[in-house]
Amino acid sequence: MKNISELKGSWNETKGKLKQKFALLTDNDLLLIEGKQDEMLGRLQIKLGKTKEEIQKLISEL
Repeated sequence: MKNISELKGSWNETKGKLKQKFALLTDNDLLLIEGKQDEMLGRLQIKLGKTKEEIQKLISEL
């Protein structure tokens, strides 16, 4: 997965794609705060029922 600074640069676009793919995601689920990337991934794991690795792969493929 991209590092936090790479993700932040294109996060709005990535966030939009994730919300299109998974309609149940909200802005709060996808809130990316420096130092809290693991917390966001944890929320996505719970909501999507996927592993951390699956989510990281999904994000990097967008």
